[in-house]
Amino acid sequence: MPRLPRAALLPLQLALLVGAGAPEASVSAPRSLVWGPGLRPGVVLPVRYFYLQAVDSEGLNLTRSPPGQTLFKVVIKSLSPKELVRIHVPKPLDRNDGTFLVRYRMYETVSEGLKIEVLYGDEHVAQSPYILKGPVYHEYCECPEEDPQAWQKTLSCPTEEPQIAKDFASFPSINLQQMLNEVPKRFGDERGAIVHYTILNNHIYRRSLGKYTDFKMFSDEILLSLARKVLLPDIEFYINLGDWPLEHRKVNETPGPLPIVSWCGSLDSRDIILPTYDISHSTLEAMRGVTNDLLSIQGNTGPSWINKTEKAFFRGRDSREERLQLVQMSKENPELLDAGITGYFFFQEKEKELGKAKLIGFFDFFKYKYQVNVDGTVAAYRYPYLMLGDSLVLKQDSTYYEHFYMALKPWKHYVPIKRNLSDLLEKIKWAKENDEEAKKIAKEGQLRARDLLQPHRLYCYYYSVFREYAERQSSKPEIRDGMELVAQPDDDTSVCQCHRERPSREELILENICQKQQ
Repeated sequence: MPRLPRAALLPLQLALLVGAGAPEASVSAPRSLVWGPGLRPGVVLPVRYFYLQAVDSEGLNLTRSPPGQTLFKVVIKSLSPKELVRIHVPKPLDRNDGTFLVRYRMYETVSEGLKIEVLYGDEHVAQSPYILKGPVYHEYCECPEEDPQAWQKTLSCPTEEPQIAKDFASFPSINLQQMLNEVPKRFGDERGAIVHYTILNNHIYRRSLGKYTDFKMFSDEILLSLARKVLLPDIEFYINLGDWPLEHRKVNETPGPLPIVSWCGSLDSRDIILPTYDISHSTLEAMRGVTNDLLSIQGNTGPSWINKTEKAFFRGRDSREERLQLVQMSKENPELLDAGITGYFFFQEKEKELGKAKLIGFFDFFKYKYQVNVDGTVAAYRYPYLMLGDSLVLKQDSTYYEHFYMALKPWKHYVPIKRNLSDLLEKIKWAKENDEEAKKIAKEGQLRARDLLQPHRLYCYYYSVFREYAERQSSKPEIRDGMELVAQPDDDTSVCQCHRERPSREELILENICQKQQ
């Protein structure tokens, strides 16, 4: 494989070195940069991706889109003419700052490898063509890397995750028998939304505890996807599929808190946080079942800053009273704020008074210069997508958080607003009067989000949580009564050969029976 001009997972900040090129600056194909995880055969993702940085003939990075229609194009094909594979390669996403995002989804595995040609017009960019020596696996190929450390190194996973360290500080040891005795009684009643998982020998088993566990399809799919990529530690844990974090016991209480895994945390709870089902599912279904995901949003951020409507914007359901306040404030201050409720469920009596706004495509949010992020029932799961746009995010102070919030700082990556929204209008006025500073904060937030929310880093985060959990277990995980195998999906349309033979479904069922009898 040709030597890359940067480390394959070069931090985005380095890729956006300030260049002072004029709008008319022409792109130099040889000087432009290409980097990212999609240039590494070992980084298996539902949608692989890499980045382009346009550079001019003077060696300066372009900081806006090249003039006219983009001439960047990417051709990806099998190295061997005997291997005919389906690879979907849409046109590069223009991120409107001189950089482009290239995505491709593979529908078959290639044994010999891939050839990736990156062109500007008819000229090769940087060190194109890039050769990915095979095998290069597609998403549904069950060929897990048996050395987790090697897998983490291939993905350039962070060595530390402060949120994970904070979450596990309350749990130096995890007593699986205590969990088995307490969790079903405390959280598994008729209103419960708990799923009890055991991962043993990289096979996933589960049982549902409670009535509201339909969302297990989301936890199943990301666990199966991760198990196809890397050998997971043997663990036994409980995922909360509900909105609210569950464990509110304090560390100094007796009995102490239990390590429940949730998608959302809060300042008064002790749950261990994973990336939300929303961003996990959209990562799995990108370029297929969803249109709004962590990658597509980056090429659909609306007009340039100077051409955005100079108002704050909000659309959403009535899932918190402050959202109703937003609408009232919008009616009284239409020159500053455009806010509307698109669906009433919690406060149906307010619809006649406040009105119902028409649904609007999420990409159209970014026609506005400022975005208001207000909690829903818990943390608003739109927040990562708002941060990936190029509008300034005005974030409500909240007790709730997602897995990446700790890495974001107020007044550097977003503008904070009080929980009761009493200073919202003041902050909008500040942004209008301090346009350059507002633009700078918006850009810093976007760059940070681009780094934190790369899809491959979600897999890193999941694995790191499971590794930390496994190290703290005081006994061996078991397949409990009532658990069933969560089988990998059948993928008859795609050929998949790897160094490790896949056990058949019948073998897995037999293994399950044998382990229960031990």
